[in-house]
Amino acid sequence: MPERSAGGPESEGGGGAGGSGTTGAPESLAGGKLLLDRPAEAVARLRIANPERRNALDHEILAAIAAALPRLDDGIATRCVLITGTPPLFSAGYDIAEFTEEAFEAEAEALVAHPFQAAMEAIAAHPWPTIAAINGLCLGGGLELAVSCDLRIAAAGAKLGMPPAKLGLVYGHTGLRRFLETIGLPRTREMFFTGRNLDAARAEAIGLVNEVVADEEIDAAAVALAAEIAAAAPLSVRGNKRVIDVLAANPTLSDAQEEELVELRRSCFGSADFREGIRAFAEKRRPAWTGK
Repeated sequence: MPERSAGGPESEGGGGAGGSGTTGAPESLAGGKLLLDRPAEAVARLRIANPERRNALDHEILAAIAAALPRLDDGIATRCVLITGTPPLFSAGYDIAEFTEEAFEAEAEALVAHPFQAAMEAIAAHPWPTIAAINGLCLGGGLELAVSCDLRIAAAGAKLGMPPAKLGLVYGHTGLRRFLETIGLPRTREMFFTGRNLDAARAEAIGLVNEVVADEEIDAAAVALAAEIAAAAPLSVRGNKRVIDVLAANPTLSDAQEEELVELRRSCFGSADFREGIRAFAEKRRPAWTGK
């Protein structure tokens, strides 16, 4: 990814009604296993906090993620969502440790079938950009969670992998599709046939992550990236995400989809934010976005 520059009107963030900056104590969700805070203006951060289980994703965490994302579609108060884990790892995947031997099959299928997919869909369908800050080990369902986000930034020491081939698991087709869309057919085959863990440099080389930073910089770099996105024009960021998502999911557009995307572009020209952006650029000042 390009370096984040400082200075100049094109690199400065938008103020206006865009939410508050850093707040105090995080909100506790899922019995404290998921934390919500706001590390920068118009940025919300969800942190998986289940260290005793290596940040494994259980029913409570997944349900809380699925419930939190719609809450964060709150006008322009939140314009980027960051997801990370409690150090030293992102997530080791599904939490199957407490499944009973007698009901393992039913319990495992129940976890994967509903709460996990609901959480992944909530992330993928969120109308504002989402970023996974991969601060350490990221495996299985944890990696699918990261791939469900729009962007991924990884610590140099992070390890990423998909172990189904080593567990006797046929992975869900919806999850496999996310990997095909992210790294393509040959690399998806490699990951799911071998079950190898990748280091961050290799993950960046194959397009699994967008950027790699030093381990000690991951939190600050992820917040800076999220803040940069949140500072951009809300109508532009949200509109461009919608266009990208529709094009990615529909190689051939229907008439209704074509009309929707044309209208999105047409509407921006009459917006107050477009006029504000032009004025702010000419006046070399920070734009005050309203999302209108």
